[in-house]
Amino acid sequence: MKMEVEYQEEYIRNSRGVQLFTCRWLPSSSSPLALVFLCHGYGMECSGFMRECGVRLARAGYAVFGIDYEGHGRSKGSRCYIKKFENIVNDCYNFFKSVSVQEEYRTKCRFLYGESMGGAVALLLHKKDPTFWNGAILVAPMCKISEKVKPHPVIVNILTQVVDVIPKWKIVPTKDVIDAAFKDPVKREQIRSNNLIYQDKPRL
Repeated sequence: MKMEVEYQEEYIRNSRGVQLFTCRWLPSSSSPLALVFLCHGYGMECSGFMRECGVRLARAGYAVFGIDYEGHGRSKGSRCYIKKFENIVNDCYNFFKSVSVQEEYRTKCRFLYGESMGGAVALLLHKKDPTFWNGAILVAPMCKISEKVKPHPVIVNILTQVVDVIPKWKIVPTKDVIDAAFKDPVKREQIRSNNLIYQDKPRL
């Protein structure tokens, strides 16, 4: 018998006053075994792309919480423009911590779940407060950018010199990110049909 799952959405504001979208999947008939916090990849979002993950974990008895980074998914901000990576880490940390201190969750173990760039977010969250987390699940984590997908060093040098002038321009020369990251053609089409997922070139 599958456990019933309750889904909730809420908007919060980060320290810079930007409205961020959050969601959660909860086992509706019992207290959760532990808390799982989702960190999505670049250009992705939680409510649709990570829905199956949230539902499966909630059916297994875990409370699952997700947040769309600034400029991602349903959150406000320039689409997929990351001014400072630490802003993403701090926004996630503040939201996850606010959930963890709630009365019904204070005694629960806390786990991070990071996919792709979200793996880097999860690692930095752990580094920020190592004793706070009980563990992490990393799925194809972006621990560094592969040399296979980096532009030629000359191009990187030129772009680095102009980044302060045109930081939001979508001019980073890369292969199609979706084709490179997802081998299953069905999954690719699901992603391409999701309007909340960013599909342009990365911003400078």
